[in-house]
Amino acid sequence: MNVRVIGAGLAGCEAAYTLANNGVKVTLYEMKPKEHSAAHRKDGFAELVCSNSLKAERIESAAGLLKEEMRRLGSVCMEAAATCKVPAGGALAVDRGLFSEYITKKIRSHKNIQVIEGRVNEIPRDGYTIVATGPLTDGALSLDIAALCGTDYLSFFDAAAPIVTAESINFERAFRASRYDRGDDDYINCPFSKAEYEAFHEELTHAESALLHDFDKPLTVYEGCMPIEILATRGLDAARFGPMKPVGLRDPNTGHRPWAVVQLRTENSEKTLYNLVGFQTNLKWGEQKRVFSMIPGLENAEFVRYGVMHRNSFINSPKLLAADFSLKSRPNISFCGQLSGVEGYMESAASGILAARGLLKRLSGEPPVDFPNYTMLGALSHYISDPTVTHFQPMGANFGILPSLPEKIRDKRERYAALSARSLLWYDRNF
Repeated sequence: MNVRVIGAGLAGCEAAYTLANNGVKVTLYEMKPKEHSAAHRKDGFAELVCSNSLKAERIESAAGLLKEEMRRLGSVCMEAAATCKVPAGGALAVDRGLFSEYITKKIRSHKNIQVIEGRVNEIPRDGYTIVATGPLTDGALSLDIAALCGTDYLSFFDAAAPIVTAESINFERAFRASRYDRGDDDYINCPFSKAEYEAFHEELTHAESALLHDFDKPLTVYEGCMPIEILATRGLDAARFGPMKPVGLRDPNTGHRPWAVVQLRTENSEKTLYNLVGFQTNLKWGEQKRVFSMIPGLENAEFVRYGVMHRNSFINSPKLLAADFSLKSRPNISFCGQLSGVEGYMESAASGILAARGLLKRLSGEPPVDFPNYTMLGALSHYISDPTVTHFQPMGANFGILPSLPEKIRDKRERYAALSARSLLWYDRNF
């Protein structure tokens, strides 16, 4: 049995390595060095195109827990990181050149992996294929993915809103309600007085935006995903008559309609995460934390994902993918990496491991490994395959996507440590 893997980024390398180490012959297709995307500069595999940081190393952090779970599953990226590590305080950072060289050598020298250089223009419908071509997938392959997935394939310049944890919202100011009492109090509302709104507007319109790469610069900004800071520059009341309109709402603390309101909509079925409705943004992350913490009820909000604006290609995974990253309609084809709706270096790599492990079980006729949703890998796979998610956006590792502990732990550090311990206990018992 030969499995095709398309793309030798972090996800593709992890998928190929996992399969090959389990005796499966792999044909790995990579367009470099013949062609490079707009983001890539080097010829090697697993190129880190932005930061050289793989985020926090402490197991008691979401990023650290993710990496520890990957280590226990034989991750080639974690193996490379241990060899190419550079000082970075509490973070795990690597020499990106050595990191890529290490993984490239591992993949190219593996007896079960054949590398074929050149662009792939379509996904074979026969046999088994894992697609890991990344968020800049374009050309004929992009059109073929669209044909395979139908209208559920997304590719656009995306301005996404921040996401906060439910437990960090201050309900002494915020309240649950739907406009005109329609629905089941599906929204959390953060009400502004006139003075609070005008102070917020002043900071929002003067906050610093993030720089965009040339390949991330859209020719036009779509009205449907207008960054909130751009909308605010159109006038003092532009946002108040747009996504911050207070109509149909009454603040129970005052008995009156707020001057303006920010609505939060649930991001997952467990209702542990909420996104800021209409707050797509390209502000720098530090500016988002500063300015959006001025929203009444979000003074101490924990942001698990900041808003971003960049070119992004990903499939509508909750409709299309199973938890093992295979297509529901064509289980012989799997997607991983940012195309599958995970966000971040290690999350992309981890999804490659999960897709490969799912395929290994399929090849052997066994049921897939059910990574429970209280592990970080399980939580990510559940998130991308959760059919109740309606406004799907890529997600990185964070403790907000894990189910709560049975006991209430107020101290954040202790709570995170307990969440990590619960996850790793499962690995102790199963790997």
